Amino acid sequence: MTLIVSAVAFPFSATSIAKTETVYKVPVHKEVEKGLYAFLKRSFGEAEKAGADVIILDINTPGGFTDTAGEIAKLMDDTEIEVVAYINKRALSAGAFLALHADKIYMAPNSTIGAAAVIDGSGNAANKKAQSAWSAEMKTAAESHDRDSKFALAMANPEVDLPEYRAGKGELLTLTDKEAASSEVGYSEGTIANYDELLKTLNLENATIISTDPTFSEQIARFITNPVVVPILLSVAGLGLIVELYSPGFGVAGTMGVSALLLFFYGHLIAGLAGYEAILLFLLGAGLIVAELFLPHGIAGVAGAVAVTGSIIMAGANPAYMAISVLIALIIATTGMVVIMKFFGKKLHLLNRMILMDATDTESGYVSNVNRIDWLGKTAVTLTPLRPSGAIVMDGERIDVVSEGNYIDKGKHVKIVKVEGSRTVVRELQEMEGNE
Repeated sequence: MTLIVSAVAFPFSATSIAKTETVYKVPVHKEVEKGLYAFLKRSFGEAEKAGADVIILDINTPGGFTDTAGEIAKLMDDTEIEVVAYINKRALSAGAFLALHADKIYMAPNSTIGAAAVIDGSGNAANKKAQSAWSAEMKTAAESHDRDSKFALAMANPEVDLPEYRAGKGELLTLTDKEAASSEVGYSEGTIANYDELLKTLNLENATIISTDPTFSEQIARFITNPVVVPILLSVAGLGLIVELYSPGFGVAGTMGVSALLLFFYGHLIAGLAGYEAILLFLLGAGLIVAELFLPHGIAGVAGAVAVTGSIIMAGANPAYMAISVLIALIIATTGMVVIMKFFGKKLHLLNRMILMDATDTESGYVSNVNRIDWLGKTAVTLTPLRPSGAIVMDGERIDVVSEGNYIDKGKHVKIVKVEGSRTVVRELQEMEGNE
């Protein structure tokens, strides 16, 4: 009887102590940038602490920054957890590079992988040096997991000729899910319809699935560090602060400018781009700009502007790109300021301290001087010699006049012959009478 109970209890005990496998599902969506790296670094850390057996990267990305892709790839290579890439739509450019660093690749129906040329900040193909370095990295990524490197090279280098895969010279290779899974290519372990089927294929249908998503802070960081958003944010900051600088008190424009700058540094700090040295440099620059309001010569203001610009450039992953973003923001802010002053200046009270709104025109009752036509024909005595300008005395009043060009000595009688605004012309009386 004891043996029977033991026999029945033993399999139950073995089942109860069996370790449940843990799978971390991590999305790799949108652009590959520093915000994504910060999120993946956290996710990989959590998976390692939890003792996860597999990390599945749900990939759907058009690509992004190659330097960030390199950091993420190192993250994947350094972990002891098996990494599986599931391409559910596309893994292009830097996304293809990341997929090649996975231990296994599976693809959804109609998904693609490839087109991994290096593009510079202007949207053009990178120089030969950068292209060569990137091709070498793609080749190494493929070889590190025993994949044929010629296909990775064709993804990165348009000079590699693979016409049977629509990648003749001058074209980049992009593989469909079926092509990637073919025996000739061998990049994909197979085409899997959905995530549940992928778990069954990996014998993980009974595993504990933990899905990670970016936190609110990480979502903000990803949005703010987007290459398109950075110059827009800096433009809002620049325009807002320029308007506020010439406005009484502190209003909407200043609030927008400061908020944009705070968002910029907050996002880049969360993404791991901005260090505290960049923030300290920015605070120093802001302090110098404020000090300029109380100091002469403008030295503090110039130094402050340089410090603020330097802090913004330091906060980015790519100094050259950040410098271009600052330049774009400066152009947009200046243009916007000109437009506001030209078309809305008279309607906005906050610009009254920046530009003179009032005009001293005749319609408003202003005159530059009185046109004394009643002086015509009157006589006076020269108070000073006229060479040809000087002064006369008429009815006890000193008047600045000019002669018609000739010299008239002091104490001579003259007659006013012309009055043009502030210009009064006289002629010597004796000369005039002699001519008559």
